Formats: sequence, structure tokens, C-alpha cells
Amino acid sequence: MSAQAKTGPDEFTGKTAWARNLAAPVRGYLSTETGGALVLLAAAVAALVWANSPWSDSYESFWTTKLSITLGSNGISLDLRHWVNEGLMTFFFLVVGLEARRELDTGELRERQRLALPVAAALGGMAVPILIFLAFNAGGPGADGWGAAMSTDTALALGVLALLAPRGTRLRLRLLTLAVVDDLVALVVIAVVYTDHVSLLPLLLAVGFFGVLVGLRWVPFAWRNQLAILLGVALWVALFESGIDPLVAGLAIGLVTTAYQPARGDLERATELARSFREQPTPEMARSARRSVASAISANERLQYELHPWTSYLIVPVFALANAGVHIDGQLLGDAVGSPITLGIALGYVVGKPVGVLGATWLASRRLFGGLQRALSWPVIAGGGAVAGVGFTVSILISSLAFDGSQLEEAKLGVLAAAIVSPLVAWAIFQVVKRLPDEIRARQIAGTYEDLLDLSEEVDPERDHIRGSQRGPVTLVEYGDYECPYCGRAEVVVRELLDSFGDDLRYVWRHLPLNDVHPNAQMAAEATEAAGAQGAFWEMNDRLLQHQDQLTPSDLRRHAEELGLDVDRFWDELRRREYAGRVADDVASADVSGVAGTPGFFINGRRHQGAYDIETLTSAVRRARDTARIRSASRSAEPERVG
Repeated sequence: MSAQAKTGPDEFTGKTAWARNLAAPVRGYLSTETGGALVLLAAAVAALVWANSPWSDSYESFWTTKLSITLGSNGISLDLRHWVNEGLMTFFFLVVGLEARRELDTGELRERQRLALPVAAALGGMAVPILIFLAFNAGGPGADGWGAAMSTDTALALGVLALLAPRGTRLRLRLLTLAVVDDLVALVVIAVVYTDHVSLLPLLLAVGFFGVLVGLRWVPFAWRNQLAILLGVALWVALFESGIDPLVAGLAIGLVTTAYQPARGDLERATELARSFREQPTPEMARSARRSVASAISANERLQYELHPWTSYLIVPVFALANAGVHIDGQLLGDAVGSPITLGIALGYVVGKPVGVLGATWLASRRLFGGLQRALSWPVIAGGGAVAGVGFTVSILISSLAFDGSQLEEAKLGVLAAAIVSPLVAWAIFQVVKRLPDEIRARQIAGTYEDLLDLSEEVDPERDHIRGSQRGPVTLVEYGDYECPYCGRAEVVVRELLDSFGDDLRYVWRHLPLNDVHPNAQMAAEATEAAGAQGAFWEMNDRLLQHQDQLTPSDLRRHAEELGLDVDRFWDELRRREYAGRVADDVASADVSGVAGTPGFFINGRRHQGAYDIETLTSAVRRARDTARIRSASRSAEPERVG
């Protein structure tokens, strides 16, 4: 397809060959979480309407309906609400654990030092709300319910943040980390504090099942996935029988399920088997091809891809529908206004969360306590702390364990009040942040650490092919393939970017020929290097991207003739594969940088996730330019402040 063909916005999301579906980046996770938050909100409203309707009696009668699963003389009998709270919600915590592990393995938190500050912020954001709750309830009948004031709701908080700060990817990552730590500590609290008794034998069985489940990753046989499912169910049942909340199983499994970037060799093997299946369409070949494709992607990302939409759009909303229904009348409101339980939970979230997050971050960044460098400015941390005050899922879960009767209703009102007020506080903070003078914003950003680079090999002006300004504050690196139609479409966008940003942007092309799907891509890459030896790299580059259906040897020779090159020299170098090593170096750097498909973009060393249409890339380049300018200005002003 010609690069000049008209395309719509959706055409700038594709990649060759497999990368379109291989990654489950934070951006995709948060996108699903944002949509799920809206469904969760609708479910909570529906529960309130149902519980306060003329048919309010049906709300409790429905969710207290017993459902039993028996095998012989043994079985589990729970009402529907507990099946949701202890059964379905296990999958929610599984997805939370999976995303946390993905960030630890392949995301920004793979540098472990960067994990310390959000963990400290999370602990502070739990400790202060608990202290506020106990200030109202110590010595009273509600004192044991302190756990209801500590945990952030992952889905709602990320949904609120997406509305208030849609471009705050770094803030969303830190909030996600904070929420995961919240959930982990909350589950430990549930298991230790809100468990009446623990049976030793089922607990030992649960530990054994978990150990076997972890060991399955090194067992190469066909029925491994099915066995993993059986072991997961057995682990859940064993924890349930032990008296420990079985939700722990979901988070534990998620945290031990590793994530990794797909290896080029695995992708090429998958393509080879798919091609073999095309030639020999037998059940055995279909099975081999299917297993090869699946094994190229980490189990972590496969599970996220399959489960996350279900948890965000079904499981968590069903939880809200089952638990948010509070019958509100004058007496309950009157009692709640002066209730230490309601006030402790509401103020714990609205006031305690931002104060705890800010305070713990400040302490951890002091030299006395390690001097950890912040990822975010102080005003943004304050806004994130306010968003973290949105507590719902785990808070209601713990409330249902700690309270009953009128106390439970008062606790739920406190949770709902915090979920309404905290976003308003966060909105006010972010409005102030937007209006801060540039000088203050520059000083705040200067105090944060720079992004962790994804690009393994820095740009070398002596080696790399560079277009645009040599000293531009923004560097856009593309790994491309001349036979990839998406690279042809991206080339039009790159030209517009270079025109728009002028001296602020330098563009680098690196080769990543996908030989398993594009038979002419390797020779085309070497042809541009041969042309480059005669000072015509970019002329040949542009020509090949504009004529992607003309990459055969005879086509390449004709292109060289029409560009006025020394054709004999060009063809001799191409025949001897003079530049195969140069292309291989680019491919090696792509492999180390985790690039599995084309086009792959990096902006100032950070991988660009998502679409590469002109609007998206323009926004990303502009943000990178503004950040680079602020940091440059801060470094220039540093001697003045020191002197």
C-alpha cells in the first residue's frame, strides 16, 4: 500500500507483525479501568435506588439467597453476596496483582529504588486515616473497624484521575502502585485481623497448592494451563476452609506471575508454524501453531488480556450492586451525622489520605530517611493523595466483616460520602496546579527524577541516520521496516512533525526488518545503507517508503539509477552484503529495547505506547519538549541558587 493513501485515525494504531496485541501497557490498563469506573458508578447508583425503592425488601432477600456447591457430603454454602465478595472478587485482586507484577518486571518500577517512595506513600496514606478513625472510635463499639478507613479503590480512583488529569500517566502509575500496596496490606489485615479462626491443615494444603502452582512455570507439558486452573481453585477452597479470606489467593497468584517482552526468536517461530499450518492444515499443526503463538506472550499479559475487561465491566460493578445498597432514611442520616464510625471513615479518607501520602513522601525524601527522589511535584502528589481518598471496594468489604446492622449502614454512608467529597477536593487541587506560575512549576519539576529510559542504545550522531535539528530537545527514534505498510503511513506523520517542530525535533531511523513476514525488507534495509555510503540515505529511505510494493532486487537497482547513484558500486556492495552487519546492529538494539513489531517509536528514550497519528504524536512530542526545556532551565539556574 502506498504511503500516500488516505487513512483514518484507526490506521495509525497497527503494527507489524505481532506487537499490536503483545503488550498490555499501563495505558491500556488504565483505559479499561476508566471505562469500568463509569460502570461501577452506575452500579452503585442502581444499588442505592434499588435499596430505597418500593421494592427495597427484594434487595436484601435477593443477595442473601443461599447458593451451595456440594461434592458428596462436602461442599460450600454461601449467600450470593458472599459468593461475590469472596469468590468473584478474587479475580479482581488477581488482575491487580498481575498489573503490579508487570510494572515490576517490565515497567518503570523495574528499577527497584523507584518502588520505595510510592510504597512509603501508600503506608502513610493508610496509617493517618487509621489514626483519624481511632481518634473518633478508640474505646468505643466501632474501634475494631479501623480497617475500613485505609484502602483506596483502584478502579474508582483511576477513573476519577483519568477525568481530572487525563495526561498524568506518571501520576496514574504511582497511584496504581499505591493502590496495589493498599490492597496487599488490606488483604493481610483481613487475613490476620478479621479472621475468627485459622485451621492449620487447610492452611498447609493451601501453601502446598501455591508452591506447586508456582512451580508449573518450569513444567513444559500440554495440560499445564488446565492444571493451573485446578490448582487455583484448590488454593481458593483451602484458604476458605482455613478461615483466611480466599481473596488472598488472587493477589498472590498475580504477584508471582511474571511478565516479559516477547523474544524475536519466539515470534519468528510462531510465524514459521503459522505458515506451515497454511501449507499443511492438520489438527496437529494447528495445535502447534496455537501453542507457539501463546507461549510467545507472557502468562501475565495473557491473563490480563482475558480477565481485565471482565473484572472492570462485570465483577466490580456486581460487587457494588451487591454491597452499596443502603436504605437511607431520616433516622439513619441523623445517626450518621454524629456517628463516630461515619465521621472516622469519611474524614479518614478525605483528610487522612492526602495528609498521609504527602507526609510519608516528605519524610521518605529527607536525607535522614534515605533521601529518595520524587517522581512527582508536591502539588501533584497532593492531588494524587486526594484522589486516593476514593475508597469503596475494599472499604465496604472490610466494613461488611467488621460491622453489622446499623453500624454497617453508617460505615457504608461514610464510604459513600468520602467517594463523593474526595474527587471534589482533588479537582480543586488540580485547578490550583494548572494556575501555578511557570517558575514554580519549573522548580517543582526540577526536584523530580527523570524518566527511566526504555531505549537501550543512545543516539550516536556518528552512526545513526538523523533528520532535523542535531541539537533539538526532543529525539524521536523509529524502528522501521520498509515493507511494513504501517511504517509507510507513519512516514507521512513524521514529515508533518518535522515541519511543525522545526529545530526542536530530531528524527532517527533504525532498521528492524521483519524477515519472517516481509521477505524483501532485509535487502531494502541494506540498500538504504548502500545508498547512504554515497550520501543518499534519506533519498533512498523516502523512495522505498513511498514505493513499498517495489522492493525486489531489480526494483532496488532501478531506484538507484533514478537517484543518480553509482549503480555498479551500489549493486556490488548489495551483492556482497556489505551492510548486513550495520542492519544487524540496529536489530540487536531493537531486541534489547523490547521492540517486537514495527513501527516502534521512542521519544527522548521513552517508548511511545498507543497510536501514532499526527495528533497523538504531536501531543507527546510537545510534552517531551516542554519537560526538556523546564529541566534545562532549572539546570542553568542551579549555580545562581547555590551561589
